[in-house]
Amino acid sequence: METAIATANQALFHHLGRHLSDVETTILKGAWEGWTYDQIAKGSGYSDSYLRRDVGAKFWRALSEALGETVSKTSFREALSRHQGVAPATPWAGPVPASPASDTVYIERLPQETICYDTLQQPGALVRVKSPALMGKTLMMDRVLAKLAEQQLRTVRLSMVLADRKTHFSDLNRFLRWLCINISRSLGVPHQIDDYWDEDGMGSKVSCSTYLEEYLLSISQAPLVLCFDNIDLLFSYPDIYEDFFALLRSWYELARTRTRPLWKQLRLCIVHATDAYIPLNIHQSPFNVGVPLELPEFSPEQAQTFASQHQLDHLDLAKLMDMIGGHPYLMQQTFEYLKGHPELSLTDILANAPTESGIYANHLRDCWLTLRDQPQLKEILLAVIMARQPVALDTILAHQLHSMGIIKLQGNLASPRCRLYRDYFQACLDVT
Repeated sequence: METAIATANQALFHHLGRHLSDVETTILKGAWEGWTYDQIAKGSGYSDSYLRRDVGAKFWRALSEALGETVSKTSFREALSRHQGVAPATPWAGPVPASPASDTVYIERLPQETICYDTLQQPGALVRVKSPALMGKTLMMDRVLAKLAEQQLRTVRLSMVLADRKTHFSDLNRFLRWLCINISRSLGVPHQIDDYWDEDGMGSKVSCSTYLEEYLLSISQAPLVLCFDNIDLLFSYPDIYEDFFALLRSWYELARTRTRPLWKQLRLCIVHATDAYIPLNIHQSPFNVGVPLELPEFSPEQAQTFASQHQLDHLDLAKLMDMIGGHPYLMQQTFEYLKGHPELSLTDILANAPTESGIYANHLRDCWLTLRDQPQLKEILLAVIMARQPVALDTILAHQLHSMGIIKLQGNLASPRCRLYRDYFQACLDVT
């Protein structure tokens, strides 16, 4: 499988001037195992509709173009096998691909984006970016990292989605080795794990820190930005997260001292969808230091700019936001659907929005499948939906609903994120 991923990555780079994204790698790994999109979604944290409709179709088209033959989720293995070790006959020779900072359809997340960029230029920085799923955290970080790379900083964004849960999350040593190997790969340098690793003598945490300091930080004078995405996937693995989060905290503190100057080159970013509700020693937690940032929904002004970027200035955004709020993903889905179906009006879309025949059906169904077999989550959601005013909640389960984006939390007061979720789940829960 690793050879197939490398082959696909090389083909995309030589023909299209880009590498595999994290989510494309997730799809490729799942497809290699023969998984359905639903199975890939359950094992990765992405939604089925996002993988199937938003990323999957585009990825297979791009891979077909890069390989020079039509491939699909069921036929790609043979195509990649034929291309292994084959240098492209017509290497990609176009201009350097535009960085995320120059995308034409994008809403700047201000001031969060500026604060993140400015902070990560400072020695010893740590930034914590939080927002519910599908609010644009990863896209914003890609743009910030691209801008930092333009300033000659070395940047790595490593998603925990890419780890094999049964293998890499099975014990701390395997996880940290996986981490170091993938950071090395992202930096384009050969890993030299075995030269620095001494699990029995120094232990895996010291080995990992030594590898980072004496190899990854020392081979260049350029600062190194490590962005750990989907970090909350670790919350279910106490044998991993307790030591790993303590390790991140120790790196942060080393980077802020004068005794180990190499560590000043390190800057850290942690990206997560929910609060760290796990038990952590306050002196060993990375979640109570650094600069916290939270991405909100789009404001009406941002929504109008987003519509204009899609050449949809005529839309009645008040009606749309009454249904979906300022949810970035749902708004993008709406605009793209309208562009692809000019015969339909916004009124037509909103009429069926919270139903199984609406354009948001796949997304809503994915959310329901997550909730359906968890009675405690359903009970809390029912209480929120039934209430006319925000409900006081103070449980881990409330944070799980918030991380999914279904409810809003202000302090410990919860309410449905938007009318779409209220109406859909009201029907699912058979509320009369």
